[in-house]
Parts: sequence; structure tokens; C-alpha cells
Amino acid sequence: MGRGRQKAKHTKIARELKAYSPSVNYSALERELGHSSDSDEDAYVDKWADEYADEDEDELEKA
Repeated sequence: MGRGRQKAKHTKIARELKAYSPSVNYSALERELGHSSDSDEDAYVDKWADEYADEDEDELEKA
């Protein structure tokens, strides 16, 4: 007899979870994660690029 009450409770909870849709502040989430959509170009900057020559340039000079 207890199984019917337990199943009804689980069904009620499942319906509540299915209908639950929280409001999300995506701009606050973006700030918290530290992502800036303005500077996508500078996402990766090679700090060693100026100090060392490219391997392709070395091969062209030898030829």
C-alpha cells in the first residue's frame, strides 16, 4: 500500500523538476568565468614569438 503513495510523490517531484526553468543572468556568468567577448582576437598571444625566428624563415635563408 505504501508503494502508491511513494510513486505519487516521485511523480509530483518529477513534474515540478520538468517545469522548473530558472532565470539565468548570462552576462553575470560571463563576467564570473572571466571571458570577454570584446577581445576574441587577443585570446592567445605568444609571448616568445618576438624572441625566436620561425623555423620556416630559417629554412628559406639556408636555401
